[in-house]
Amino acid sequence: MDQHDRALELNKIAGAVLCAALAIVLPRELVNLSNEGGAHGGHATQAGYTLPMVDVAAKGAAASATVAPAAGPQDIFATVKPLLAAAKPDGGAGTFKICAACHSGDKGGANKVGPALWGVVGRKTGSMDGFAYSEAMKGKGGEWTYDRLAAFLNNPKTYVSGTKMAFAGVQDPAKLADLLAYLSTLSDAPVPLPK
Repeated sequence: MDQHDRALELNKIAGAVLCAALAIVLPRELVNLSNEGGAHGGHATQAGYTLPMVDVAAKGAAASATVAPAAGPQDIFATVKPLLAAAKPDGGAGTFKICAACHSGDKGGANKVGPALWGVVGRKTGSMDGFAYSEAMKGKGGEWTYDRLAAFLNNPKTYVSGTKMAFAGVQDPAKLADLLAYLSTLSDAPVPLPK
């Protein structure tokens, strides 16, 4: 290797080191620059996502010391049940598209990341053949009734502490009612929706 080739190799190594340093430092500096530009350039910027807040002032002085608890399983079904009469399975099919990433809704459909959901209404919890349920789900007991499905689909981690389901839940009661109406159609003998 002659002197020219060695110089070329050293230049390549130096260039690679500089590129790596820029790749590490430049993104952080661009973020800092954009934040400073927003604050000093006349444009207000806000980083991240603002979480909705409970209006504790409206709840009185006693409520200001604590945050209101989330609705319990019975509370969510009490909210959803009156909506079931007007629930639209087609609307629930749209919501189910999110579920379909992990669950099959087809008759005879295979388990995926989550168990197949054909015939889920009325099925014993944690009982789909061939699916490895969490111990928490296997120990839940009972059947998937509409009130239990509403509570689970609204907040899976609260309803079955220790569930493997990573989905955060359906918070909108109307969408939850539509989803329950759709799940009722996934059966050869649909369980009637409660009135």
